[in-house]
Amino acid sequence: MQPEFDALLKTNTWTLVPPSSSQNIVGCKWVYRIKHTADGSVEWYKARLVAKGFRQQEGLDYTETFSPVAKPVTIRLFLSLAVQFDWFLNQLDVSNAFLHGSLKEDVFMEQPPGFLDSTTPHYVCKLNRSLYGLKQAPRAWYEELFHSLLQLGFRSSQTDSSLFIKSAPSLVFILVYVDDILVTGPSSLACHQVIKQLSSIFPVKDLGPVHYFLGLEVHRSSQGLALSQTKYAYDLLQRTDFLGAKPCSTPLGSSKLDLDSPALSDPTFYRSTVGALQLASYIKVTLKWHFYANVV
Repeated sequence: MQPEFDALLKTNTWTLVPPSSSQNIVGCKWVYRIKHTADGSVEWYKARLVAKGFRQQEGLDYTETFSPVAKPVTIRLFLSLAVQFDWFLNQLDVSNAFLHGSLKEDVFMEQPPGFLDSTTPHYVCKLNRSLYGLKQAPRAWYEELFHSLLQLGFRSSQTDSSLFIKSAPSLVFILVYVDDILVTGPSSLACHQVIKQLSSIFPVKDLGPVHYFLGLEVHRSSQGLALSQTKYAYDLLQRTDFLGAKPCSTPLGSSKLDLDSPALSDPTFYRSTVGALQLASYIKVTLKWHFYANVV
């Protein structure tokens, strides 16, 4: 928690101001998570300060919230090009990505629990930077990254706003999925130069050759890319309490869903599970598509 708080102060995330009745003050909380590697081992422990964005009011402290993410077909083509032409392919991670987005609206937040300023404990935080949990945080981060890449000579693809292309002096592609970034191109020297330039703007960590991206395990060899979703499927089965279930060719029964069915007790869990299954289905298609591309 202390390193996270120090990072927030270092990036001038907020300014302490007196509270007033005209402010819509949102709360905040600490969220703890453990990030695992593809083999399931612990990579690092993370404490993150998250704003309670559900208390924001549209038109007052947020407007647009949409942030583009890479399309599945773009990811497939991106990986296929790297495999077919044996290009450089590395993965980058941006530390505290959302903290680098600037806010256009006035957003006020309570001071972080456990870290009240001793001189002004009743003051509130006027946010200068976007924070995880805010409705506009993903968009603010994307706009910051977008303008930085344009300054480095990249242009955004007309068919996918998350794909950036630099043609000169050497061809370099960058694919963005929130704070996960893939870099590829025929020249490893040009790619490393771009990574170095990005590192001078944002706290970018070069994770080396891509190995785990969006739940997709990637293993590269002289024969191409081997893609797997073992960990993703295991985590999904564990989260839905189906680890002990027997395999079945047609998991869904013959019963039909209709409007007269009783309402679900937890619709959020149902929606997240359906979304996870859709991603698993996409990965399955990706595996087949890459195998075909490799054979051809």
